[in-house]
Amino acid sequence: MISVKSSTPSVLKTSIIKKVITGLTGLGLFIFIIFHLLGNLLLFNEDPAPYNKYSHTLVSLGWILIALELGLLAFFILHIIYAISIRLSGKKARPVGYYKLKSAGKPGRKTIASTNMLITGVVILVFTVLHLKTFKFGPEYKTVVDGIEMRDLHRLVVEVFQKPGYVIWYVAAMIFLGYHLSFGFWSAFQSLGIHHPRWTPALYTLGYVLAILLAAGYIGIPIWIYFMGGTQ
Repeated sequence: MISVKSSTPSVLKTSIIKKVITGLTGLGLFIFIIFHLLGNLLLFNEDPAPYNKYSHTLVSLGWILIALELGLLAFFILHIIYAISIRLSGKKARPVGYYKLKSAGKPGRKTIASTNMLITGVVILVFTVLHLKTFKFGPEYKTVVDGIEMRDLHRLVVEVFQKPGYVIWYVAAMIFLGYHLSFGFWSAFQSLGIHHPRWTPALYTLGYVLAILLAAGYIGIPIWIYFMGGTQ
């Protein structure tokens, strides 16, 4: 029979590992979201060629792109699994001391975002699945740029963002994403045990600023295309 006392170190170790994995995968996904937006900003260009060339360059990476996508998928799945596991076990025990901020002035950091991470996470999951179905696995329009035949992804994006229903859904999902990132960024560093009276407030603020900028950037794309019409 295993006593509670002897099993405590194992529980502590498991909890720490879960938090570290959640933090690392969260930061990895955060970085992806930044670079994904930077590429999508080409959609603000009235000329479809730059965006199609950007898309074609990624596809041309072949097995490298596949490896990156599989890695991203692994991060996504691990993040979901361990985030849910931590939340479900959180009410039973809170064994990891560094998770609680005593030096930052606001130990709990409870906000609408922090108390609804699972809800915003589910919305993001549904959005991601539909997003891939709509764009990555959507119609294969073709175009020729600089003598090279490639997929006309720009045309598909413009077509989709001419539908008011999809634009509303996209904007709403990005608002949820912003909420999720606003707490997730700071929480990731907390999960890795990184906190300091000076650094933590800065990371907390930085998380909010980046979340707002990213959400605004993604929201601006469908709205601009819908009202400006884009170029097909």
